[in-house]
Amino acid sequence: MNSLNPARQAPVTTADKIFETMQHEIVEGEILAGSKISEPELAKKYQVSRSTLREALNRLEKCHLIERKANVGSRVVECTVTGLLEIYIVREALEGMACRLAATAMADDEIAELQSILADHGQDKKLQDGVAYYQEEGDLDFHYRVIQGSNNQQLINILCGELYHLVRMYRCQFGMNSPRATRAYDEHKAILHAIADRDGELAEMLMRRHIAASRKNIERKLEQEKL
Repeated sequence: MNSLNPARQAPVTTADKIFETMQHEIVEGEILAGSKISEPELAKKYQVSRSTLREALNRLEKCHLIERKANVGSRVVECTVTGLLEIYIVREALEGMACRLAATAMADDEIAELQSILADHGQDKKLQDGVAYYQEEGDLDFHYRVIQGSNNQQLINILCGELYHLVRMYRCQFGMNSPRATRAYDEHKAILHAIADRDGELAEMLMRRHIAASRKNIERKLEQEKL
């Protein structure tokens, strides 16, 4: 597997550990979306120096989990409907491209590993009941593995580094339950089948359709909530 994902380097320094801790807390909502970042309070909470904390905050900004504005300071990003839909449009294009590349770049053993991961996903009770399809992050995430399998470092940097945890934050904030759970799983299997057949054109089309269907499902869900 490609190990150059900037968001998944093994924590070595104190700043690495603070970055990973805060990243998890923001994604899971333990640090609230839109909340103001207080460097003195956080330095005291994590018992680190302000310079160490700022290093972690710089990395969180690159992952689009916090934003800084002149004369205002830093805040955790807000989860907006517009932001969510824009991310899905970007994912549709870039993950489709990653799929096309993965069909020629992924080694046979990587494909076999991903087939095993999908088989494990299929044993999840909530998925079998058709109510939710939750994937652990990183190597246990189908989309993550496909992107890594593209062997294109620019795509990996953008999708697994800059956007990956922001996407997971949105998923947590907007809820994981979906009437598409079973269908989404079947779509993953079809995408992987195309990759295994080394059919990049089909793999790209299926991935684009898969993400577009998820986006449309979110739009329908939001419309129903308005009513």
